Amino acid sequence: MRTLVDIPDEDLKLLKVVTKKLAISRAEFVRQAIAAHLAPHRRKMSHAAFGLWAQKAEDGMAYQDRLRSEW
Repeated sequence: MRTLVDIPDEDLKLLKVVTKKLAISRAEFVRQAIAAHLAPHRRKMSHAAFGLWAQKAEDGMAYQDRLRSEW
């Protein structure tokens, strides 16, 4: 996806220095920065689903088999 973002001149100057030092493009730097910033949120979202079935009375495999038997 492409997007348009306004970045202050001071940050652009530093971005140029850092990307040159790392030998990567600005786009790659931004992709890495976004991924690093979102990583904790991804972990929270994936952990939110764990344990949801604990409150169910039916075994997960039995539930799956029952649903598939309708096909």
